[in-house]
Amino acid sequence: MSRPPKRPATPWKRIAVVLGLAGLASLSAMAQARHGGTLNWALNPVPSSLVPLTTTAGGNTEIGPKVVEGLLTYDWNLAPKPQLATAWAVSKDGLQYTFTLRKGVKWHDGKDFTSADVAYSIQTLKQVHPRGRGTFANVAEVKTPDAHTAVVVLSKPSPFLLTALAASESPIVPKHLYEGTDINTNKHNSAPVGTGPFVFKEWVQGSHVLLERNPNYWDKPKPYLDKIVVRFITDGVARAAGLESGSLDLGSGSAGIPLSDVERFKKLPGVEIDTRISHYVGNHQQVYFNLDTPALKHIEVRRAIAQAIDTNAYNNTVWYGYGKLSATPIGALSRYHDASVQRVAFNPKAAEAALDAAGFKRDASGTRLKLRLAYNPFVERRSADFIRQSLGRIGIDAVVESYDFATYVKKAYTDREWDLAAESLTNIFDPSVGVQRIFWSKNFKIGLPFSNAPHYNNPEADRLLEAAAIEVDEPKRRQLFSDFQKVVAADIPSIEFGANPNITVVAKKVRDYAPTGDHIRGNFADLYFAAP
Repeated sequence: MSRPPKRPATPWKRIAVVLGLAGLASLSAMAQARHGGTLNWALNPVPSSLVPLTTTAGGNTEIGPKVVEGLLTYDWNLAPKPQLATAWAVSKDGLQYTFTLRKGVKWHDGKDFTSADVAYSIQTLKQVHPRGRGTFANVAEVKTPDAHTAVVVLSKPSPFLLTALAASESPIVPKHLYEGTDINTNKHNSAPVGTGPFVFKEWVQGSHVLLERNPNYWDKPKPYLDKIVVRFITDGVARAAGLESGSLDLGSGSAGIPLSDVERFKKLPGVEIDTRISHYVGNHQQVYFNLDTPALKHIEVRRAIAQAIDTNAYNNTVWYGYGKLSATPIGALSRYHDASVQRVAFNPKAAEAALDAAGFKRDASGTRLKLRLAYNPFVERRSADFIRQSLGRIGIDAVVESYDFATYVKKAYTDREWDLAAESLTNIFDPSVGVQRIFWSKNFKIGLPFSNAPHYNNPEADRLLEAAAIEVDEPKRRQLFSDFQKVVAADIPSIEFGANPNITVVAKKVRDYAPTGDHIRGNFADLYFAAP
C-alpha cells in the first residue's frame, strides 16, 4: 500500500520557521489588516500648530507624527526601531552617531528626503524646541557625507540621545520649506508637509483637521486608513456621548472621557478601555511655586502649603484612584525614580502653626494670604478646585484663574502672572530631557514654554543635572539623579503629584492604534478597522 506523497509545508509554516512565533503573529496581523475607513479622533484642547517643532504642547505631539516622521520609533521598553533611519551606530566614546537613512522616501510635495533635511532639522530643534535646546545642546555639527548618511558629532556624550528621536519629540522637517524663513511663524507648522503615512489636507478652525492617506508612503501597504478626522471637542460629556454612540472612534487623556465614567464605559459592548501609560511620554503632574512671588520665597510658606494638600485624597478624588503618585519630579515609572525620597507629610495643623510663626496670621475675615492659582488646560479644573479648597482650610485664598491654552502659556511663561500653577510637565523618556528643563537654572527664559516655570536656582541641582546629562556609566548616573531628587525635595519648589491617569477609549473595531512606545503619539500607520 503506497502512501500519499508528503505535502509541502505551507508558506505560513515556512515563514514561521524563519521568523518564529512572534514574526508569524506579526505577519498574521498584517494579513488581517484591511484598507479603508475614516477614523474620527477626539482631541482637546485645540493646539497652536500641528508640528512639534517649536512647541511640545499636546495636540502638536499627537497630530504631527501622523504627517512628519522621526529618525526612529520605539517599542514599549523604549528600544529603538527604524523609521526614517534604517540603521545606526554609536562610536565607543559616545561622541558620534551615524545614521543610515531610508532611500526612496519622498516629501508630500514630491521632493526627495535626504540627509540635508536631517542636518537642518537637528540644528533647528537645538535652537527652537523647548526640550531640544537641552537634548541637542552637545551637538557640534551634523555631517552629511552623502544623501543617505547623517553623522551627528557631539562635544560631550549625551546618553539619552538615541531615545530622543521619535517624531513627537524630534520631527524631521523639509529643509526646502523652512530654510530662510522665520521658524516660529512658518506656515508649514500649521499646514505640515512630511514624509509620513498621512497627508495634511485642511484645518477648519473651531472644527477639525483632515488628514488623508499617503498613497506613496514608503512602508507599503501601510497606511490602512483612508482618512483621519481630528475633531476638537472641549466638553468631556460631549466626547463621552460621541464615544458611546460610535460617532467617535478614539479619545485619550484630556480628550477622553471624564474619569467618573470609566467604570461605566468598561461595561459597554462597543468600546475598550486602555489604561497604559507610555514610558516615552511619562505622564506627570505637579504644582509649581512662583519663586518670584514675595510670600513664596519663604520655604516655611511653601512647606505649609505642601502640608495642606493630601496627595492620597487628591489621587482618590481628582484621579479616581487611577494615578500613580510620586513624591519626586522623577516619577515612579522611571528607572531613575528614588522611592526613598518622601514628600512633606499632610499636616494642616502644623501648616497653620508655621504660617503664624512666619508672620502670615489670619485677618478678620480669616485670610492669611491671597494667591493666584493658574492651571494648564491639560489639567482638569477639578485639580485646581481641590488645591483651592485645601489651601482655604489653612487661611490661604487661592483664586483660580482659568484660561484657554494659548493664554495660559503666555500668562505662565511670558508674563509670569501667577503664584501657583497646576501644571502637566511630563517626565518624557529621560530626566535629562523631561525634568532638567524645569529645575535647571539655565533654562529659565522668559517666553519659553514648559521650561523653568518656578524660576528655581540651586547651583547644586544644576551641577547634578549637568553631570547626569553626560554620564555614560549607568550606576553613576542613577546616583546623580537620586542626589538631585533629594536636593529638590529639600527646597520645595513644587508639589509633585505623579503620573496622572491616561485613559484611552477606543472603538472595538479599531486595531493596532498604539503598537509603539509613544502610544497615541505614534503615526497610526498600523491602525485599521476590523471587518464587521
